[in-house]
Amino acid sequence: MARSNYLFTSESVSEGHPDKVCDRISDEILDLFYKEAKKAGMDASQVRLGCETLATTNYVCIAGEVRGPLDEKKMKSKVKSIARRAIRDIGYEQDGFHWKTAKIDVRLHAQSVDIAQGVDEAGNKDVGAGDQGIMFGYACRETPELMPAPIYYAHKILELLTKYRKSGERGCEKLGPDAKSQVTVRYEDGKPAGVTQIVLSTQHLDESMTSDDVRKIVEPIIREALGDLSVDEDCQWHINPTGKFLIGGPDGDTGLTGRKIIVDTYGGAAAHGGGAFSGKDPTKVDRSAAYAARYLAKNVVAAKLADRCTIQLAYAIGVAEPLSIYVDFHGTGKVEEAKLEEALRGIMDLTPRGIREHLQLNRPIYARTSAYGHFGRKAGRDGSFSWEKTDLVAKLKAAVAA
Repeated sequence: MARSNYLFTSESVSEGHPDKVCDRISDEILDLFYKEAKKAGMDASQVRLGCETLATTNYVCIAGEVRGPLDEKKMKSKVKSIARRAIRDIGYEQDGFHWKTAKIDVRLHAQSVDIAQGVDEAGNKDVGAGDQGIMFGYACRETPELMPAPIYYAHKILELLTKYRKSGERGCEKLGPDAKSQVTVRYEDGKPAGVTQIVLSTQHLDESMTSDDVRKIVEPIIREALGDLSVDEDCQWHINPTGKFLIGGPDGDTGLTGRKIIVDTYGGAAAHGGGAFSGKDPTKVDRSAAYAARYLAKNVVAAKLADRCTIQLAYAIGVAEPLSIYVDFHGTGKVEEAKLEEALRGIMDLTPRGIREHLQLNRPIYARTSAYGHFGRKAGRDGSFSWEKTDLVAKLKAAVAA
């Protein structure tokens, strides 16, 4: 039997965290390739990118495998430019990491033909997956966006701090881009009842600021982000617990694409599959099938077929159909899990091509995913976060009722 009274903690990191700077650059480059493909009249489904970014003191290295419409010289120029714009937008204009002065190396090369032969469409409807792997999707009733409460609110705190930092409001102009949050939620009868621990470490630009000074700025914003979720009277606040936090971002700690996978998904409240997301085009099922699994799980919960739902999809490189589909309602289901597993293949085409077409993933929608989570976000008019829609509810209800 599942526990009903317990504490659970999740963390988030801001867009200025070193690893998130790298995720942002890698995803900006993916968006760039889709934009350039459209300009050149290239079929967007032919774009390929597996891009890793490393960042340290005033240095960025971008490496990986690509296929796109640009020749090598133009590609390197545009990639360097987009990386500088991303760093500037995040807010780094510091001696140790500055968008204008950082050295940027581009080491992108053509995709392996051995990989390409298994995943290229070339008129073949059954285009294979870009790699083997297992992907998980999850949804629950703890928040309006059907996400686990600890990661949802950890993200919200940093999103709000970033908003006020960039607008120069509420004293946040004194804060830097690099920040981390952590929220411990108290559960009663299996539902979020309050917050018992709050951790926030944020870079600040004024050397004279103490941890108490930082708390005066951030506490009202944290409470705003938590909304209706109450802060316990004896809640422990840990604001910049080590003291000063002046040196931040890649100058303080080396960053790397794909190193914050639990922040990107469910904060540890649900399983994560084998791979990271950022810098990968959607032929890589690490990304696209994880989006599809979240999409299905969210629609299951929205359809009130369960209060909690985990869905696993498994793939093999070059094979189109998923090897297996697994559903777990964690004891909250209103229908048989096996019946839903059988129905899901008819609800949505879960081949790599089917996922990309259904969720319309072959377009420049990825830079926004690079911070504050890939899930629990609002679907955008530009097609971003299409996997957060709940437009399968009627189909799911009809399928399990049959």
